[in-house]
Amino acid sequence: MFRLKLEQVLLTLWVGGMWAIGYIAVPSLFYTLDDRRLAGELAGQMFQSINVIGLVCGVLLLIGLSYDVSRQLFKQWRGWFLIAMLLSTVLAVFFIQPVMADLKAQGPLVKGTQLAVEFGRLHGVSSLLYLLNSLMGLSLVAFGLRQK
Repeated sequence: MFRLKLEQVLLTLWVGGMWAIGYIAVPSLFYTLDDRRLAGELAGQMFQSINVIGLVCGVLLLIGLSYDVSRQLFKQWRGWFLIAMLLSTVLAVFFIQPVMADLKAQGPLVKGTQLAVEFGRLHGVSSLLYLLNSLMGLSLVAFGLRQK
């Protein structure tokens, strides 16, 4: 029973954080702040933080589920959603975000320049992954990690 409650807390922390940051806090930053660069920097830090939380929660959830259901994990959509969420978070943290940070460090992202185009492409990929993760996470919160 304790492990089930811990799983619920971990999943809610990760997914709730994603929704709060991605769909409330970050849009509020861009709406409120006049300095879009500052808003972008703050948003990037928030996304980095929730992705680290996601890595920790995702690994712990995967360990907990695989301990209980072993090979059954791969026969349920819930297990595949959790794995997909974790893999896309790994992709964001270790590949997409560092490249985006490197592009920003190379100079100002002036509209129409190659740097800005590349940054925009990566931002689009990152946004799509975030949307898919938040929807998969919402379904796991709604239906639970375990088949009842």
